[in-house]
Amino acid sequence: MSHLNSTQVISPGKIQKWKKSGNGIIGHTDHAHFKIIFYGSSIARVTLTRQPNFEDFSYAVVAQPGQVELNINESGKEIIIESDALRIFVNTDSLKIKFANKNNEVLNEDDLTTLWNGEQVTSYKKLQDGERFIGLGEKTGPLNRRGHGYVNWNTDSYGYNSASDPLYCSTPFYIGIHSGLQYGIYLDNTFKTHFNFGASNNRFSSFSADAGEMNYYFIAGATVREIITHYTHLTGRMPLPPRWSIGYQQCRYSYFPDKEVLNVARTFREKDIPADAIVFDIHYMDAYKIFSWHPSHFSNPKSLIEKLKDDKFEVVVMCDPGIKVEKGYHAYDDGVRDDVFIKYPDGSYYTGQVWPGWCHFPDFTSPKARRWWANKFKDYIELGIEGFWNDMNEIATWGNQLPDNIGMSFEDQHDTIRRGRNIYGFQMARATYEGTKQLLKGKRPFNLTRSAFSGIQRYAAVWTGDNIATDEHMMLGVRLLNSMGLTGLSFCGYDAGGFVGDAHPKLFGRWISIAAFSPFFRGHSMVNSRDAEPWSFGEEVEEISRNYIKLRYRLMPYLYSAFCESSITGMPVQRSLAIDYPHEEKVYLNQYQHQYFFGDSILVAPVESHRELTKVFLPQGDWYSLFDDLQYTGGEIMVECPIEKLPVFVKGSSIIVMDGDQVNNTKSKSTVLEIHIYNGQNSCSFTLYQDDGSTFAYEQGEFSLQTITFDPDKSEIDIEPTKGDFESQYSDYRIYFHGFGSLSKVKVDQKPVSISQADYRLVQPLRSFDPVVQSNEGYKIPSLPFIELKASQETIKIQY
Repeated sequence: MSHLNSTQVISPGKIQKWKKSGNGIIGHTDHAHFKIIFYGSSIARVTLTRQPNFEDFSYAVVAQPGQVELNINESGKEIIIESDALRIFVNTDSLKIKFANKNNEVLNEDDLTTLWNGEQVTSYKKLQDGERFIGLGEKTGPLNRRGHGYVNWNTDSYGYNSASDPLYCSTPFYIGIHSGLQYGIYLDNTFKTHFNFGASNNRFSSFSADAGEMNYYFIAGATVREIITHYTHLTGRMPLPPRWSIGYQQCRYSYFPDKEVLNVARTFREKDIPADAIVFDIHYMDAYKIFSWHPSHFSNPKSLIEKLKDDKFEVVVMCDPGIKVEKGYHAYDDGVRDDVFIKYPDGSYYTGQVWPGWCHFPDFTSPKARRWWANKFKDYIELGIEGFWNDMNEIATWGNQLPDNIGMSFEDQHDTIRRGRNIYGFQMARATYEGTKQLLKGKRPFNLTRSAFSGIQRYAAVWTGDNIATDEHMMLGVRLLNSMGLTGLSFCGYDAGGFVGDAHPKLFGRWISIAAFSPFFRGHSMVNSRDAEPWSFGEEVEEISRNYIKLRYRLMPYLYSAFCESSITGMPVQRSLAIDYPHEEKVYLNQYQHQYFFGDSILVAPVESHRELTKVFLPQGDWYSLFDDLQYTGGEIMVECPIEKLPVFVKGSSIIVMDGDQVNNTKSKSTVLEIHIYNGQNSCSFTLYQDDGSTFAYEQGEFSLQTITFDPDKSEIDIEPTKGDFESQYSDYRIYFHGFGSLSKVKVDQKPVSISQADYRLVQPLRSFDPVVQSNEGYKIPSLPFIELKASQETIKIQY
């Protein structure tokens, strides 16, 4: 029987020397060096290392230390560092650290001090009473991570289940919630990392890295929203994607030959189902080789893409990192010539087997390799392709076992795949984005990735990989997106309908209705599975799919404005209820943890396909059913949810904007803006964002903002004129009044206007029933008062 030798586990020991340094302190202990540096009054970086020098290198963090007014003092056995938002207490005997807010309420504190066990370094945090943990991004399990443990080690997780870990993507950021308080911790280390939130112990939570520094950022905030804003200040926020990319995208592994692609696109238009993109999976390539076209199946890609664009479809192409070892294949030949591939320690190229056969893989941590990769996209761009799908980039190989000794450049600092695996997909997506952005000369590329790391929002959307066509996976996908939004990944989605296996009709219909309220909206299915286009499941499911896809397109001004907000503040488009109600216990219950906000005001309550009745939790306040205008007050309610009717609600005191004209793609423009005012007790506002939807001109100020406000105390609605250099597409407004009863009079700029009534519906009826509301008296359609106005260069004041 062996016993742990105390010399195997090393603590920092006592602080021997410390000094003020810039925005914090730096020093050394008996066995380590440490520093605590502020990146803002609410953000402090804590770094511990046993090496003589700090690394100070990050692909994820783009922020720099900010100028912060600090009070730094030593009292007894503590160094106290104070900003106007955060107080840090450092024990000089042990280097234990305690974090408190400006009111001296403890947010987080070390239990054991940070310890090294060989190369592995671990920070141990005291479990606070009633503490919950949310975040970590693409992780299975419940919303509340308490009692669970997770590993960050990007892995090709084909057909994963609801307990699988790890998956494809690592975002080592979480939020702790207790005692009416909240804080965030981001561990910036790309080695394999481990998070334990009280699994198998009741004393501490912990996070560790298999090697490298203990390097984490502590984030204080008065709200979860504030913490997410601070975190995305550190790791960056997404640029606005092309508007077409947030429309519906249709994919299959694979559509071929080219005639099938054209038939799918034509069928969308004939059946009046909106769509914006067709996605080409690996069969468009010659023998699965990236940067090639199949000589017979896609013999004339230029003509094919021109025909698709004529019908207002964009094209997204699959991009795998594996370069087939084959002399005469241009990507292999010039990759060897330019020496861009990852290598073994003896200088020979690593070779792994994947779709094309035995392949080499570019080293995307090398600037030279990123330039080489970017240059390879010229032919795609010249063909008119503007969408790119980075897949198999964990790195995925047959056998799924990368040798640990593979070397990578790390910007000429050099390290192994142990440090590079979690960042490989991130760096590939970065190379694709930066290269295509430059080649597109001012147009926005759409970039999608499977593998990623914190900060990926700067370069790509993320989807959740090879899911399965089951109700369990449908609900798991919702939880994954809710969690990814908590970690800065705003443009994210799943394969609607399920990739692996065959969805049954009711499952597909339900999945499409939920996915219509997700940031990234794509249908996708696997080779040798049944057809999985919206019309492939019978007339009823086709109509349900058409209804919800059309609804998404009508919501485009609301949705695109939410994307704009995310690009500015980091707030996700799909928002767990824990963001706004972190201390509400019901938010974390299994039956309610899937619920989320889509944008700021629409609450979605996902439900399995077999359910006809479900319970929904509505937070405190006034609520409206989106489809029938039934009113509710906060609490637990029971609602009907037949397959055609997803439970969706709108907060009282909200403004929802929609396109008044139905379009079948995002390039077609509605000239009518519907403005839906939902009555409530509080004032509210909505800012409509518009730009050209395709270029980066918005970064030079070519956009417009329009603010709409509702003040129930004054019985007034103000529609401000559009402000900015971009001309609004809307010439007419149609204002709907929800929850106002029978309005007898409305004045616009002090002048009475006529009030109309409309049988209002957001989706068209099916042949045998109406998907608006079911009651004992049958299906009913709400009648709403509305007024119609012309757009104005002056503020329009509406009084009721």
